[in-house]
Amino acid sequence: MTNADLAADRLLKERLLTARPNYGWLSEETADDPVRLDQRRIFVVDPIDGTRAFLNDRPWWSVALAVVDGDRPVAGVVYAPEVGETYAAVLGGGATLDGAPIHVGSAKALENARMAGDPRVFTRDGWPVPWPQMHVEQRNSTAYRMCLVAAGDFDCAVAPVAKHDWDLAAADLIATEAGAFVGDHLGHAFRYNRPRPVQASLVCAAPALAPLILDRVRHIGSAN
Repeated sequence: MTNADLAADRLLKERLLTARPNYGWLSEETADDPVRLDQRRIFVVDPIDGTRAFLNDRPWWSVALAVVDGDRPVAGVVYAPEVGETYAAVLGGGATLDGAPIHVGSAKALENARMAGDPRVFTRDGWPVPWPQMHVEQRNSTAYRMCLVAAGDFDCAVAPVAKHDWDLAAADLIATEAGAFVGDHLGHAFRYNRPRPVQASLVCAAPALAPLILDRVRHIGSAN
């Protein structure tokens, strides 16, 4: 956490809740208030997703904001200031990058797929079946990785570790509206605004790649 994270959180909270005072609030930088569980709509915010990149002057960080209605996002924005990209979606309205429609790619094989993630994850011992050769590139912000899949710049993003709702909610809607599969290692769609705002893992992928990835990661739950 940095002073920038806290300042961004204060600014967003003030402006958004002033505009929508009846919404709940869930943010990485604000102490969780269980009152949100009683509210139909909440803001789910990560003021700076990818803080390590922000601190190290790398461009792969973003600001992620979602409106969750019930347990699913209905509007989402992910803004990556250093690269000048704004991804957005409204439920049923498709996804956009800087106002232009975007769609997930059509990759059908993991071999040579473009994976947004930590290269070390896929070379670790312990995978039941070794991963094939892929083009793996690090992008610190989880939300930004998912948006890159949504735009077809990458084919998939996999994180075999728990992720918080604020990491995922906005980009979940954007990627889903762009045609990607988004869910956990068991293939379950995410559900938000629960007492514990954590999801077990992340798989975000072009539709044809999703079952191939899920076959490789289903063991994660039993391993934990």
